[in-house]
Amino acid sequence: MLADEVAFWPSDTSAEPDYEILDAIRPGMASIPGSVLLCASSPYAKRGALWDAFRTYYGNDDPGVLVWRAETRSMNPTIPEDVISRAMARDAASASAEYLAEFRSDVAAFLSREAVEAVITTGCRERPRIAGVRYSAFTDPSGGSSDSMTLAIGHAEVDGSGREIAVLDAVREIAAPFSPQDAVGELAQLLKLYGISEVTGDRYGGVWPTEAFRKQGIIYKTSDRTKSQLYVDFLPVLNSRSVELLDLPRLTAQLCSLERRTARGGRDSIDHPPHSHDDVANCVAGVVANLGRAKIVIDDDIGGFVLVKCDSLGIGTC
Repeated sequence: MLADEVAFWPSDTSAEPDYEILDAIRPGMASIPGSVLLCASSPYAKRGALWDAFRTYYGNDDPGVLVWRAETRSMNPTIPEDVISRAMARDAASASAEYLAEFRSDVAAFLSREAVEAVITTGCRERPRIAGVRYSAFTDPSGGSSDSMTLAIGHAEVDGSGREIAVLDAVREIAAPFSPQDAVGELAQLLKLYGISEVTGDRYGGVWPTEAFRKQGIIYKTSDRTKSQLYVDFLPVLNSRSVELLDLPRLTAQLCSLERRTARGGRDSIDHPPHSHDDVANCVAGVVANLGRAKIVIDDDIGGFVLVKCDSLGIGTC
């Protein structure tokens, strides 16, 4: 059995697809005499099944496991040296992994699975609207051909210990292919269900999200922060357990697979792994970040309101 490019197996429903697939294969192979499991891959980040096998067995004399690590030209001397040299000049970190069999030190997991699971309300997939609560929303638009269009809704509240926390109430994902206009109409209905007349999103698609939501009676505001900045704002809220997430496997998988990459200039960026997605994670990080920047407003039945201190979640400014 050959598991090809095991370091790059993407999944939007599992944060650890490599472990899960290999664990499913091994019991069946155990009944086949002489069966061998081969995992061949260019190295990538220092995590996952490939990295664990390398860290545990490389250089160790184990009768059951062999780790073979070799540079490209050792395996195939016909590859010109100048091809590798030019690649190293363009992007040393990427070329070192591709041609020199080096695990990348510029890519690391952004969030730990333990931290994400610690803030999930087990068994809760959506929270109903509560009268008198003001909700916030963030959307990640898409043209409908490849990426999903997503929406997250949340609110801020004070928990039993007096801490102010962000609560995720609802998430919608419309998977491609779809009609952008129909998708906006569907999301607008959910926004209105929670009494929301304004949604924030990124700069995708120029003016069409603004116009499409306007036709549905919803104001579309462009976020002043990039995706990486939203994730950076989301990190301390998650680690301090100042957020309550929904029990959505796709959201959990996307959050746990996020990567922090360091560019040659030293600047960090946070994004999904190659050939994967983060549409759901992006809109959730966006709504949590927005809740951290805004004043918490709780309307009462007679039209009054209570203003709680600004920047209550410890991120952003008012």
